[in-house]
Formats: sequence, structure tokens, C-alpha cells
Amino acid sequence: MAGVSRLANEAWEAMFRAQATLAREFEYEGDWGGFPPREYGVLYALAGARDGLRITDLIDDALLTQAGVSRLVARLEKRGLVERRPDPDDARACRIVLTAEGREVQQRLGRTHARHVTTAMTRALSREQLETLRELGRTLLAAAPATADHPTKAPARDTP
Repeated sequence: MAGVSRLANEAWEAMFRAQATLAREFEYEGDWGGFPPREYGVLYALAGARDGLRITDLIDDALLTQAGVSRLVARLEKRGLVERRPDPDDARACRIVLTAEGREVQQRLGRTHARHVTTAMTRALSREQLETLRELGRTLLAAAPATADHPTKAPARDTP
């Protein structure tokens, strides 16, 4: 067990450092068009949700607290990129949806970000390694337990 424990921790450390390093690269070298990467992350999450998402659903994607996501959504709403609509399933809640302008901004930034991700990921990994990494990530996500704060898991997506 000691050998597996060490290997598991070394694998975690390598994965964590790689993700943090790439995230930092994307943040500092990416062309975000005046939008912080976290704002783009919310636009991206909403782009995949035709009927919009509740604030609580956005917490998983944004990796922020509920108050942080609420403030971020308020900023996006003020910029005309998202709007609140009544939730048909719960009269007490609302759903956040992209406006036409929000969709255009997300698509424009997404194309640029996708090119940057492709460059970063393919400079060191082959197609086969990328497929393996994708499957490993999906397997880890699928096995993660749900918690009271985060009852749902992020959906698997093939493009940024």
C-alpha cells in the first residue's frame, strides 16, 4: 500500500502542478478581451446550458463561493451579457442565461482560448496521450463523491 500511496500522491502533485501552470499561462498570456478568465468560465458554462443555469449550478463551474458567483453574475448582467429568467421548476429561483451579446462574446473568446489550449496541450502530448489524459480526467470526475455544496458534477465537454 505504501508504494501505491506514494505513486497516488506523486500523480496528484504532477497533475495539480500541470493544471496550475497551464491555468497561469492561459490567464497571463491569453487574449481575454478585457474579461477575467473566471468571467469567461461562467459564459462558457452558460453556453452549454440552453435553458440557463441556477447560481448554485454555476458554483461547480466557476469554482467560487455562492456569493462570489452572485457578484460575478451581477457584473456580467450589468454588461448585458447575461440575464435572469424565472426558473420554471422553482418559483423562488431564477436561471441565468446568455444574451445574444453574451453568446457572441463567449464564442469569440472561446475560439481564441481553444487555439491557446491546443497549442499548450499539443506541444508535449501526442494524440494518444491526449485521449488517455481525457479519459483519466473523466474517470476521476465520475468517481468523485457529490457533496452538499456541490451536488452535481461538471458535464464532460470536448471543446473549451
